Amino acid sequence: LCMDYSDVEELMARGNSHRTTASTAMNDVSSRSHAIFTLNFTQAKFIRDLPSETVSKVNLVDLAGSERADSTKATGQRLKEGGHINKSLVTLGTVISALAELSTSNSRKRVFIPYRDSVLTWLLRDSLGGNSKTIMIATISPAECNYGETLSTLRYANRAKNIINKPTINEDPNVKLIKELREEIARLRSRVGGDDSSTQVMEKLQENEARVKFLTEEWTEKWKETQLKF
Repeated sequence: LCMDYSDVEELMARGNSHRTTASTAMNDVSSRSHAIFTLNFTQAKFIRDLPSETVSKVNLVDLAGSERADSTKATGQRLKEGGHINKSLVTLGTVISALAELSTSNSRKRVFIPYRDSVLTWLLRDSLGGNSKTIMIATISPAECNYGETLSTLRYANRAKNIINKPTINEDPNVKLIKELREEIARLRSRVGGDDSSTQVMEKLQENEARVKFLTEEWTEKWKETQLKF
């Protein structure tokens, strides 16, 4: 659990210390792996005596660059690492293409998304095609000798921009239920005393008020217990 930014920095530094870098013909400190730093946020508060809890996750991803063996002059272990990097990037590209097709296609044809084909795509499935907003930054080289890699990267990013997600707020189900019950209580109260007033309406109103009271107290108690733990 992180209580402030210094805790986040410490974890990020610890994660970076586990990354492997090595020298190749193209880069003296070439990353030999991808890196994913995940932040989970939980916001709990009261708004007008109504409990509110939202949960969000941020994935910060640094992808290792694609490599051509003839350019990096890699051999042995470095060559194997480059092969694994390229394989995972190809799988990521396949997933991006499938999601882009799903977003732009007007037909109801089912499109298979191969998230399970690599660890990278499985970990990023929520960021790619889930309830999320995603920003991709593509880095390219102005050098003429890197024309092939630059073109490939631009095509990669162009496919990614075609993915369309419609994210919604991740709200606690109990909190959502409390809101819905309160809205129904307001509607029932507007009927009490009118032509539509009846014993059945009063019973339903009292039942909903009791449920709201119970759920609110339960949520408040759970929140207090969580605060005491940390």
